[in-house]
Amino acid sequence: MKRLFVRYSAVAALALVAACGGQPAPKTATVTPGGSKDPSNWPKDDRSMCDWRNKPELDHVETSGPGAVKPNVRRIYRTFGEADSRHRVLVCREIDTNLDGIKDVVRTFNNKGEALREEADTNYDGRVDVWISFVQGRLAEENLDTNADGRPDVWKAYTNGTLARIKRDRNGDGKPDVWEIYTRGRLERMGLDETMDGHVDRWDRDQLHLAQVEEAERQAREQMGADAGAR
Repeated sequence: MKRLFVRYSAVAALALVAACGGQPAPKTATVTPGGSKDPSNWPKDDRSMCDWRNKPELDHVETSGPGAVKPNVRRIYRTFGEADSRHRVLVCREIDTNLDGIKDVVRTFNNKGEALREEADTNYDGRVDVWISFVQGRLAEENLDTNADGRPDVWKAYTNGTLARIKRDRNGDGKPDVWEIYTRGRLERMGLDETMDGHVDRWDRDQLHLAQVEEAERQAREQMGADAGAR
């Protein structure tokens, strides 16, 4: 039981790092089907993930990111307001992260410039495998396809940008069979559906963490009592 809890804790910690902006090593050797590592052979159609073509109200800007000899970042802008209140806002940004001529990450924004949604093809097989949504610019949900079947099998929920819950589908039936509960971003307990009937059969808890929390609460209560007695 302890071994299983530690294993899932490690996975959760790595996932949290990624959600908070940790960058894995670029998969420079991987090429999306139809792409090319030779910039001179990049396809004419970069499979844009932003909806901007044939929309004159939108402007687009192409730039080159680190290591790129040709533009691999596209930003789409929309102009809002009139006269003195007229201003341009970023509404979509897409990137070719592995420099093969095909866009693989897109993020959309509202008219305040706050992030709304993000989709990504992280294994460069030509299909989206990460779906992220934001609320008021903060990370709210993140769904992952880890077995390349085109469907999410990991569902993450965030509260005020902090990881709160994760559901996992281990057997590929599209239904969760692991439930992880987090407190202040740390894994506190994990429920396992051993019989795959959709119900938790066993809860594993981080006893050390719970003991630390209880001790901190006890010390806080004692300090409050001492402060009250000193008045």
